[in-house]
Amino acid sequence: GIDMIAGPSEILVYAEGQNNAEWLAMDLLSQAEHDTVAQAIFITPDEQLLNAVEQAIEMHLATLPKAEIARTSIANRGALVLVKDRQEASDLINQVAPEHLMLCLDDAEAMSDSIRHAGAIFMGRYTPEAIGDYCAGPNHVLPTSGTARFSSPLGVYDFQKRSSLIMCSQEGVKTLAKTADILAQQENLDAHAQSARYRYQS
Repeated sequence: GIDMIAGPSEILVYAEGQNNAEWLAMDLLSQAEHDTVAQAIFITPDEQLLNAVEQAIEMHLATLPKAEIARTSIANRGALVLVKDRQEASDLINQVAPEHLMLCLDDAEAMSDSIRHAGAIFMGRYTPEAIGDYCAGPNHVLPTSGTARFSSPLGVYDFQKRSSLIMCSQEGVKTLAKTADILAQQENLDAHAQSARYRYQS
């Protein structure tokens, strides 16, 4: 909601297949340049790509205006992770529950089915996180610090108030009231139990 934990910035990039290591490195740095406690994680089953991304990060840091901030962020909170397969990657992603998740592969939609916890998911190689920051459309106030496990991006529902509506028919209440009666007795809440009992004994 509007009072969610916001920050530090996070990005997790998963890549497999044909990818440009320089693009991926810059995607990671796009969050690392925010501040020294931002988090940038790269996951891949391709060791050659992982090494190429590591080299590209160093190359970009040589010219990036906020290189000092980004370098500290990468050193303190960054990670390059080699996984055995996509399933292991999905498990790790769901554990991290990143603010921003980039899925850089041919069938990003298929992989997204296994992702349960992420603030925003950027699908495919041509969808950088920066698009979400500035012009993609969906609200970009996102859960951070692992709160994507139980929280969602800010949306219209956060500005609306709702009520639960419950209505039982004379016949329908008899089943539910018996259940409520039993549970209330277990909690030693006699008035609760009797209130329910009146309905199914009438």
